[in-house]
Amino acid sequence: MAAMEILMWAVGALILCLAVGLFWLDRQFEEPSAKHVPSLAGALGAKSVLAVFAHPDDEQLIAGLLIRAVQQDGATTRMITATKGEAGTPLPQISRLEELGTIRHAEVLKNGYALGIKEQQVWDYPDGGLVDQDFEALVSRVQDQIKTWQADLIISFWPASGFSDHQDHKTIGAATVEAVKRLRDTDPDAAPKAIAYILAPSAMMKRLGGELGKRVVANQPAPTHAMPGEG
Repeated sequence: MAAMEILMWAVGALILCLAVGLFWLDRQFEEPSAKHVPSLAGALGAKSVLAVFAHPDDEQLIAGLLIRAVQQDGATTRMITATKGEAGTPLPQISRLEELGTIRHAEVLKNGYALGIKEQQVWDYPDGGLVDQDFEALVSRVQDQIKTWQADLIISFWPASGFSDHQDHKTIGAATVEAVKRLRDTDPDAAPKAIAYILAPSAMMKRLGGELGKRVVANQPAPTHAMPGEG
């Protein structure tokens, strides 16, 4: 009986520790400056959402946004992925290295379909080498697609931090910002109403992200909006 009581106390203590730990972890993702909304697309009145990313799997960062835009707001969602992710290092390894780009290309199309994305483009820029590409050509390509799809809400990375300080993230973010700016200057009717940026959770990055995390936080603004992230 004594052994059983000790076991029950131990289990209770473990559950309490887990609950405290989960509460603490959840707080690391809270952003006091952000207004919590059920759907960003709905809050901004967007009906045509375009996400512009660097790699397959980037879309998972805004899965909740994409799902709710379609299911709650009746918006149309589309996505550009600039590379096929062939230089990634997934663990566990999912394919022969020479076939990784093909596998991840297929995965991003599958993910997009599951998230309700109507149209996708996967471009052929080199993974890890976006910064070395013709920036003007990249801007023009993004700009043309914004006009073609008549997007009124653009989602991409904050150019100075790239969510994780990844150079590809920062480059595609910078190209997207410039594309929107040029549309607003030259063709306001075709310009989106808003551009939103994916930001890393500041408290978590400061505490657990090491020097990289601190650098990311130092180079990103305080968030204005937050929403649930199911997906």
